[in-house]
Amino acid sequence: MRPVLEVADIFRHHGPAYRHAHKHHLGGTERRVMAAIEACRTPALGGHVEHCADCGFVRCAYNSCRDRHCPKCQGLARAKWLEARQAELLPVLHFHVVFTVPASVAEIAFHNKAVVYTILFHAAAEALNSIAADTRYLGAEIGAIAVLHSWGQALHHHPHLHCIVPGGGISPDQTRWIACPPDFFLSVRALSRCFRDLFLQRLCAAFADGELRFPGTLDVLAVPANFTARIDALAQIDWVVFAKPPFAGPEQVLGYLGRYTHRVAIANSRLVGFDNGKVSFTWKDYRQDGKTKVMTLSADEFIRRFLQHTVPSGFHRIRHIGFLANCHRTAKLALCRELLAAAVPPECHRPADGRIASATLPVWRLTAVPAAAAKCWLADRCHRLRHRARQCGATVHDPVSVAPTRLGHVRQRRPRRWSVVVVRGHFPHAQSCRAGQGRRGAPSIVSRSPAPLTRAPHRDCSASPNR
Repeated sequence: MRPVLEVADIFRHHGPAYRHAHKHHLGGTERRVMAAIEACRTPALGGHVEHCADCGFVRCAYNSCRDRHCPKCQGLARAKWLEARQAELLPVLHFHVVFTVPASVAEIAFHNKAVVYTILFHAAAEALNSIAADTRYLGAEIGAIAVLHSWGQALHHHPHLHCIVPGGGISPDQTRWIACPPDFFLSVRALSRCFRDLFLQRLCAAFADGELRFPGTLDVLAVPANFTARIDALAQIDWVVFAKPPFAGPEQVLGYLGRYTHRVAIANSRLVGFDNGKVSFTWKDYRQDGKTKVMTLSADEFIRRFLQHTVPSGFHRIRHIGFLANCHRTAKLALCRELLAAAVPPECHRPADGRIASATLPVWRLTAVPAAAAKCWLADRCHRLRHRARQCGATVHDPVSVAPTRLGHVRQRRPRRWSVVVVRGHFPHAQSCRAGQGRRGAPSIVSRSPAPLTRAPHRDCSASPNR
């Protein structure tokens, strides 16, 4: 059913006046988008006749503009893209990671879209790959699908990347699949700092090469000293990178991708009124828990905000990263499926007495551990583990390199033998002693095991409790 009000109606009524008022700085891309939306599904683009062979009903339909900024022309493109991606989804958890830039960077990006948006893609991809490849976090080659959005709910310019990332990756020796914990992907603090540094490095390189322009109020940044001061200020603040909880399954990933990949700045369904040169539309205020509100703007301001989000011709808003990159996607996905098929874990189970059986722990075989201990964290550095153990008089046979992740999902790099385990929590049935304060002020307990612990098979245990 055709919406009562469309963006095209606003453009047809106020487009000519907007072009005349802004003729000196309206770019060719914006003019092309306006013309395409105004002509979409009108006699200007021609049409075709649809005839029903059963009832004989005849309908004349006009052709669509198929512009990627048009709210009415994304359905078919979205369906075709999702059909092509369906065969590429892996049977693992998928995480949603969002990279955003500060407002001062968005201001530069508005006048240098092709350059800064490209830097945004490259910095996010390199940050994901480098942090995931670090053995302190995951130690694997990952893949991702990145989608560029440049708008917020109120249509302000807010460039950010939505990345859909499989929960795991290929080991450096290409022989096994390394899975993430079911509720933790990578450290967002490490991702944020790495992304910030990479982005600013590339932005400085673009400035040195003369690829950036600074019109209007930004002309002061054309001076190298002022630009350097802006970069220094940006390097001192925290950039926002956050990861949302994992999806329930591949079907949910496809549905979510469909809502993000071919979205435009505003859908026709959000328009609620157009009268006396005023446009009203709904928006969600995330500062008030996503409360839905109605915003009213002048038609001129509405068109200006809409055209802020046009992208340069030929620019790719959807890109693939890591083992999902186009150059080797087919071969890498075949390897991933082969590794996943060879590493299918047995079913995890919880005994009736409330304790976690040793079979549910993927790396170390522990016995007589209460279920509450699964919320504990292992020490994130080997030297800290050895130091605390020696304070308690325990003997450390050999150090082990562990990743800073949660109990039940710690990977042991090489098969070693241990006689101590450092966990956080309370063990009433184990011989233990206090070894100082651990993370977040919780007491750390060093439990001496009567025999060296052995390495248990690695598995992705989805039954492990959350922290």
